[in-house]
Amino acid sequence: MASYASASTAAATGNCVKPKFLVSNSSSSPDSSPISSSIPFKRPSRKSNISCSLQTPSILHLPKQSPTYPPSPSPASSPTSKHPKNISSTEKTQSQQWNPFQRAAAMALDVVENALVSHERQHPLPKTADPRVQISGNFAPVPEQPVKHRLPVTGIIPECIQGVYVRNGANPLHEPVAGHHFFDGDGMVHAVQFKNGSASYACRFTETNRLVQERALGRPVFPKAIGELHGHSGIARLLLFYARGLFGLVDHSHGTGVANAGVVYFNGHLLAMSEDDLPYHVRITPSGDLKTVGRYDFNCQLKSTMIAHPKVDPETGEFFALSYDVIQKPYLKYFRFSPDGKKSPDVEIPIDGPTMMHDFAITENFVVIPDQQVVFKLPEMIHGGSPVVYDKNKISRFGILDKNATDASGIRWIEAPDCFCFHLWNAWEEPETDEVVVIGSCMTPPDSIFNECDESLKSVLSEIRLNLKTGKSTRRPIISESEQVNLEAGMVNRNLLGRKTRFAYLALAEPWPKVSGFAKVDLSTGEVKKYIYGDQRYGGEPLFFPRNPNSKKEDEGYVLAFVHDEKTSKSELQIVNAMNLQLEATVKLPSRVPYGFHGTFISSKDLEKQA
Repeated sequence: MASYASASTAAATGNCVKPKFLVSNSSSSPDSSPISSSIPFKRPSRKSNISCSLQTPSILHLPKQSPTYPPSPSPASSPTSKHPKNISSTEKTQSQQWNPFQRAAAMALDVVENALVSHERQHPLPKTADPRVQISGNFAPVPEQPVKHRLPVTGIIPECIQGVYVRNGANPLHEPVAGHHFFDGDGMVHAVQFKNGSASYACRFTETNRLVQERALGRPVFPKAIGELHGHSGIARLLLFYARGLFGLVDHSHGTGVANAGVVYFNGHLLAMSEDDLPYHVRITPSGDLKTVGRYDFNCQLKSTMIAHPKVDPETGEFFALSYDVIQKPYLKYFRFSPDGKKSPDVEIPIDGPTMMHDFAITENFVVIPDQQVVFKLPEMIHGGSPVVYDKNKISRFGILDKNATDASGIRWIEAPDCFCFHLWNAWEEPETDEVVVIGSCMTPPDSIFNECDESLKSVLSEIRLNLKTGKSTRRPIISESEQVNLEAGMVNRNLLGRKTRFAYLALAEPWPKVSGFAKVDLSTGEVKKYIYGDQRYGGEPLFFPRNPNSKKEDEGYVLAFVHDEKTSKSELQIVNAMNLQLEATVKLPSRVPYGFHGTFISSKDLEKQA
């Protein structure tokens, strides 16, 4: 769940309108940190029924942000100093004054932008781009939180949990000035460190090239991939952005991504990712705090973007990933890294056009690549529409490719009509039937996350069987129709990734897109056991922590999840026994944790091997 393309090519939804801000003092805040103001987004008079369940109060609480900032640290003191290639020219010159020519260009472009915003105000925002909908309540951002130790714990933290649980999410640094989708926010990593029964907490922005520049300028200038880039207005914003780049006012040559979706730990590196950029290396300090090292290209080996859901094979330690392009061929590439970080040559995957590809799957011998019906058609912007399109004429399919393939000549495409899975939870091989089994949540309408629609979203946990001998597929819902619920974020036991699993731990995404609890699903029988957070208590993706990697019981372990109480505006981390779904411990957190995206757990032993 990230911004899905670079700012130069990204798709979007909704008409863009800059709301008029009415600033009023607020004496209280849902955060532990002070808030400077409460900002209702005043809209043109119109009748509007917002049917999105993202709760839409007229008051948004945003962290205090100063319009001016101290100069960026010099290369000698910057955490990126060990990697000079990661320091953009803009970062090096932020403390310097623009020359007269640049100042004149900046003023002229600001006039153009103001005229564009004035035009946008004449049109209403769709709920997919309305900040009142997208970042209200506990979807609203929070300030950074330095590490806090010895947090209050109710119950007993299991002795085996030693290390750091990290979770990524979207957290806009600045107040939106136009359209904003939840996926557009700057990346912020939340970390809870466990040491001998005690816990600490910290949250920090991932210092992307984009965030560093916008923080120095004191306002947003990079286009927002979903909330702003739509129709003629989106084209105008792109032209404005590249004009600023032409005059040296911004620098997009070192990436435009937000790094807000996935996190993975590989070869001593904790990587924060969104598929519109290279990943960013974030280091966990001995105290449990977080520091951005810099944009990470695997020692100059990675030349393209990488999707936010790479896979690490638990048996071999290899790292597998995809990269897609929405402008030019090759639209899709596959590559892998050895356990010590050596990259394979890119394998160009033949597809007819640029396709939304947020996730994929691995088995013991194959990678499973979805080519589905949500596609990018950039010319739609010229006609005033969204470049993210649900192509009803396209037939969804899955590509099965050998993990060690050096080219795509051996890929086998198997059609799976009307199947759109935003996430794939696992896949495995069943040689006795010549099938690859894929477990995913099939979403309808497929583009409802990005485009406004009247139909309610439905996400059905499904088993998709791809027969390598016949070239045919079958699909069935795993849960009975009477028990159908939206299951949209979660995982299996990661020690069994790519192998047959019995259980999946998935978020109960109801009322969509909030998460009221999680479900432990028996993938073979369809049995569902639910853990509910409680009245007006919501969480996010559940993370399964295996108690012992050598255990013969697949579900022997614990489920970790951030939970927020909307009545009290307090957040906590819950630890639930995965076998009986009983609460083992609760860690009270010092500040609010917004609803976010994906996480991982890094053991204390792995932390000792950090790069």
